[in-house]
Amino acid sequence: MAMASFSLNPLHQQTFCPKFHRLSRNSAISPSRLRLCALRFSSTIRASSALPFQSDLNTQQSQTLDADPFACPVCYEPLIRKGPPGFNLIFRSAIYSSGFKCKNCNKTYSSKDNYLDLTVTAGMKVYTEARPVGTELFRSPVVSFLYERGWRQIFSQGGFPGPDEEFKMAQEYFKPVQGGLLIDVSCGSGLFSRKFAKSGTYSKVIASDFSENMLRQCYDFIKQDNTIPNTNLALVRADVSRLPFPSGSVDAVHAGAALHCWPSPSNAIAEISRVLRSGGVFVGTTFLRYSESSPWVERVVRESLMGTYSYLIKEEVEELCTSCGLTNYQCQVQQTFIMFSAEKP
Repeated sequence: MAMASFSLNPLHQQTFCPKFHRLSRNSAISPSRLRLCALRFSSTIRASSALPFQSDLNTQQSQTLDADPFACPVCYEPLIRKGPPGFNLIFRSAIYSSGFKCKNCNKTYSSKDNYLDLTVTAGMKVYTEARPVGTELFRSPVVSFLYERGWRQIFSQGGFPGPDEEFKMAQEYFKPVQGGLLIDVSCGSGLFSRKFAKSGTYSKVIASDFSENMLRQCYDFIKQDNTIPNTNLALVRADVSRLPFPSGSVDAVHAGAALHCWPSPSNAIAEISRVLRSGGVFVGTTFLRYSESSPWVERVVRESLMGTYSYLIKEEVEELCTSCGLTNYQCQVQQTFIMFSAEKP
């Protein structure tokens, strides 16, 4: 932290110490009085320099905590809110009672059901986009309902250690950015979003997914759990390849069992790199196409699924992160499970 510096000359004494009278060259002054004047002079300088600096710092911190973290997904400009302030989001309070507008392109955004829709296609009534089968599958209400009721448990067969252990592993990687803003992209039914919010280690947690039904299911789980704080968790519909957050504004991004479902993993990780601030951390898990111990039959089957899902090998995951400008890459592999972490320099 840079401290303010002052260049003082005798003329400045009168400004900082109005009680000091200008002395003539022949004026007599006792040593004790001279020491007293020096002490008063020193304390006055410290007070005049430190207090405004500390006040500005507190103001900046307060503005950072109170500012909305959202941006227009079209032009990435911060959104203007019309409605009650604050990040008290659950059960249609604060943000869910507000409307948002981009001052640059004039596009408006509002809440739908119990989430805020910040996709490019938000509000469109005629135009709809065709999506890959893998994306559309998770927009199904049946899959959304089953995700934490049997679907996620099957992941253990591929080496996933289970949600509790995965959460602990992720928290270790996120230690440098605890206390900041965390985005859980492709959050699904909010399995990890809820854990991050309940941990109390982040100022704000945003559960983000493209699937409307996943976000509705996430809301239902939150409503049933009164241990989840209602002041630091938001549900936002967003496209991972067009994230609605300003560049360099996010401290942590988590993507659990998600990368293989993205239509373009390279575009998604480039977007994650864009929104991360310097020193920000990205942690993700996914299924590898195969591991070193995978039998040839399993490799053939996974290769055949490449048209639907983007199963990568370990080296490809690392190259994706580094090619998008992320550094300090680390990973842990167990069978076809991989957890990886990288930082924004």
